Amino acid sequence: MAIAADHPVGLSIASLADGYRSGTVDPAGVTEACLTRIARDDPALRAFITVAGDSAREQAQESRRRFTEGRPLGPLDGIPIGIKDNINVAGLPCTAGTAAFRTRIPEHDARAVTRLKQGGAVLLGKLNMHEGALGATTDNLMYGRCINPLRPGYTPGGSSGGSAAAVAAGFCAAALGSDTMGSVRVPAAYCGVYGFKPSHDAARSDGVVPLSFTLDCVGPLASTIEDLAILADVLHEGSLRLADRREDVSLAGCRIGVPRQLASVALTPPVASAFARFLDALRDAGAGVTSVDLLHWDPMKARRAGLLISEAEGAAYYRRAVGADFAGLSPEFAAMLRFPERAGLDRVIDAYALIDAVRQSYLDAFSELDFLALPTTPQPSFPHGVEVPVNQADCTALANFARAPAISLPVRGDDLPVGMQLMAAPGDDCRLLSIAAPVDRIIARP
Repeated sequence: MAIAADHPVGLSIASLADGYRSGTVDPAGVTEACLTRIARDDPALRAFITVAGDSAREQAQESRRRFTEGRPLGPLDGIPIGIKDNINVAGLPCTAGTAAFRTRIPEHDARAVTRLKQGGAVLLGKLNMHEGALGATTDNLMYGRCINPLRPGYTPGGSSGGSAAAVAAGFCAAALGSDTMGSVRVPAAYCGVYGFKPSHDAARSDGVVPLSFTLDCVGPLASTIEDLAILADVLHEGSLRLADRREDVSLAGCRIGVPRQLASVALTPPVASAFARFLDALRDAGAGVTSVDLLHWDPMKARRAGLLISEAEGAAYYRRAVGADFAGLSPEFAAMLRFPERAGLDRVIDAYALIDAVRQSYLDAFSELDFLALPTTPQPSFPHGVEVPVNQADCTALANFARAPAISLPVRGDDLPVGMQLMAAPGDDCRLLSIAAPVDRIIARP
């Protein structure tokens, strides 16, 4: 059964799967509705770099046949998903948001994409991003300025801005992004969707155009916490078994820490008030919320160290890929990649040492904690063209430094939505995703 072209495609993964099983909707109809909506609305949003209409229709027809025969491959069978354009999909361009790679077409899928295809997902195409994944506005000179669907002219964040915008606009049920210092969670917060950064080695970044091998990982974005958990389990290759734990999870007695160092981050009033409400909701649900000192974490200094590491490791990759003159990269991106050479080796070594110290402080804190709580970003989305806040990643980068899982939950701000963040110890992805569901039920969503 087909669905109307103007059908509200923003159904959850679980709802679509129910519809497929009951026959009230089918993957081919949903896919066509997504493609129609993209053709109609994306010229104004620029969430996509490449729309893979023909291959998506073929995948949807195969999914339809499986459901007709009663043999779906899993919870993602027939689900329309978008892929950030630094993640390889065999046969589709993978530009990493830069002109240098505009003709790059990989022969093999990234590991995360293989997992999606094995589950029967329908891949709608490749999503816009900040050039080289080094930036948090997705104001892309080559492939278009991506717009936040919640407000014309505003940034969706970055670097996975197209991924968040596509989910928020209802172009797809979910999307993949990459996260180096918050590149999944920042746009999730700005666009009012859910974003998850797994533990560093849990969702491997094989087949992803790198920025920083030290900090990069692949993460999903979705419109519900349940959908985020489904995607996370697929990316974890089925190891989380979240359905076995969700019924027994309670916030009562959870030990949640708020880093004292958050006081040095300039939160805008909408974020500060939302974070206060978030902590009150956790306390009301029985959690113990306490202040904790992350001894070596100075958010500003650590963010600068992480940026320097990203620039240094990114420079090493792009020199091999396009040459020492960084041919095809924008002047802005090339200048950032050249900075570590000007800064000198000692500063780069000091940056690695600082991040190692931050990681140890984080691990030490979890001897007496279950989770950390932080805002996702210090501000809500803002207009393109204004001065970009330097502290966008101050609260997100900590999880990358610690190689730990983190989740961004959308909550109501004064005007635009903002994000609230929970972090766990490295490897504790299942526990974090399990507790996120009851937390989501008690907070004021946008």
